[in-house]
Amino acid sequence: MTTVTLTKKISLGLAMTATALTMAAAPTTASAMSQKLGGVIGCNASGGKQEAGAVIGGLLGAVAGNKLAKGNKGAGTAIGAVVGAGAGSYAGCQMQKSRAADNAGGVYTSNGIRVSNAVDAAPMTKIKGKYVARSTLNLRSGATTRAQAVGSVQAGETFQALGRTDDGKWILVGQDGVGVGYVSSAYVYRA
Repeated sequence: MTTVTLTKKISLGLAMTATALTMAAAPTTASAMSQKLGGVIGCNASGGKQEAGAVIGGLLGAVAGNKLAKGNKGAGTAIGAVVGAGAGSYAGCQMQKSRAADNAGGVYTSNGIRVSNAVDAAPMTKIKGKYVARSTLNLRSGATTRAQAVGSVQAGETFQALGRTDDGKWILVGQDGVGVGYVSSAYVYRA
């Protein structure tokens, strides 16, 4: 085996190791990044594009870092893997969010919360977390019993909450990070 071939195999091995370490460390760093970028695993829209983007970005970044590094191929590979994984993760999360908006029939932002075009905005406070329905509830397009029912939340069903109206009577139900309707807060509890 020639020295060049051995060097290429070692560099490729380092690239793969750096990518694997980046993905293993992702849950730790994801919590720090989740508020701004969504982290490597913290995207608030469902789907696998973020994780796939992180893996592909990590591999491409590792190869690019290895090729660009002059003196220390190992460090270049590791840095490239980290940067590539972050960029791929961000791009994948944006694709997931775009898909969620399309599925909701379009989205607008109200009080810093993404809301489906089919839902009326109400003054509210942004909240996060999971709630459980005590009974089967109508999912309404507005924060009033006079608003059109656009679906339901079944008794015992856990759902994502995005906001609470200022009067505290209604919870905005989220799906993939987009508000899709309101349920009465009197019939739900925090999971």
